[in-house]
Amino acid sequence: MLISYRFNNFCSFWGEYEFSMEAPGGKVMRRYPDNYVKQDTGVSCLKTAVIVGENAGGKSNFMESLQYLKSLFADNEEVKTFPPYLNVASKEEAEVPCQSFELKIASENGKIYRYLLEIDAIGIRCEELYMSSSYKSRETTLFIVRRSVGTSRPQYDISGVSSNQILRGHTAWQPGIGLVITKFAILSDEHALAVTSWVNDQLSVEKSNRVEQDSLKRLSSDLEILKDPRYVEIFRMVDYSICGIEVDEEKPYSKTVIIRKNKEGQELRRELSMDSAGVREFFRWAVQIHHVVYENKTILADEMDRVLNPVLSDRVIAFINGKQHHGQFIFSTHNVLHLNLVMYMKEQIYFITKDKDTLISELYSLADFPEVRYETAKIYEFYMKGILGGTAYE
Repeated sequence: MLISYRFNNFCSFWGEYEFSMEAPGGKVMRRYPDNYVKQDTGVSCLKTAVIVGENAGGKSNFMESLQYLKSLFADNEEVKTFPPYLNVASKEEAEVPCQSFELKIASENGKIYRYLLEIDAIGIRCEELYMSSSYKSRETTLFIVRRSVGTSRPQYDISGVSSNQILRGHTAWQPGIGLVITKFAILSDEHALAVTSWVNDQLSVEKSNRVEQDSLKRLSSDLEILKDPRYVEIFRMVDYSICGIEVDEEKPYSKTVIIRKNKEGQELRRELSMDSAGVREFFRWAVQIHHVVYENKTILADEMDRVLNPVLSDRVIAFINGKQHHGQFIFSTHNVLHLNLVMYMKEQIYFITKDKDTLISELYSLADFPEVRYETAKIYEFYMKGILGGTAYE
């Protein structure tokens, strides 16, 4: 599960920002017993989080930063920054601007990992991996790779427990193409494998305009889920008259037949392509919810409720919170009705806003506002008045 994510200098973001999925302690946890899951390592992770902000404020850029980091794990190519992903301010302040990303996760092997990556136009500036066996235990340095300064070509110094074990007999090895951690994973290091597997298989960034059939592998995986009776349980939240589906294996996102029953028990059948926009949209999102609840994946959904009504959105969150699992669902929205402390802890509500003068985006949590108390029902009013940020400016 994702514990926290930090990043610096990506698109509209300039400066270090942290997104945390760590549950708060004390009486707040007792008030929201379904909103988090406690790991064997001792850390409690939130199951859901919502990100609210104005149009063009930076919500998609935040999601894209994680997708970009994920792509570096998947592609064995030269690792360096790309100008479109750099903030304009960074180009003005540094000759060679640097981007940084830090992931902290609770892995399925019962360990906590913290992975840090710094890259610039030359390549990897720094890459580090740390491990701890429990939430309160001291971190062990698995490897640290740093680029040497003042050399004609990139040279790296490497140290740490994993590097000493894995690179024994490989003294000429130097990082170049691809991330160091993916190389260690290829060499069967258990810790590198745990992190790369989580990023590649358990972390996913989804957009509402995603091409459904983007790969045969994905289509095959989706088909398995669509045939799972538990998927229909999720999909029915959009319309409880739905009693089943007949999946079309060639074109599941257009030719699948939706079966409904009316009050008299009569069946009504309709192809998905002929159904409402909301039903078609939720047909895809229900696959992602299945990933979260039944496959323990961490899904970031960009504008999941773009065409979904607030009641359905609340059903989705209640469903995810009400199930026992180790998945996470993080979604961005324009729907201010999610600004309530009945369903969410303050730590589960984030805002993204853009400064009108610098055009730099900022990410922060509702928990950063101590004046907002759980007994107060004015979050919506605070937001609409601009007190919490994240609203469009004139």
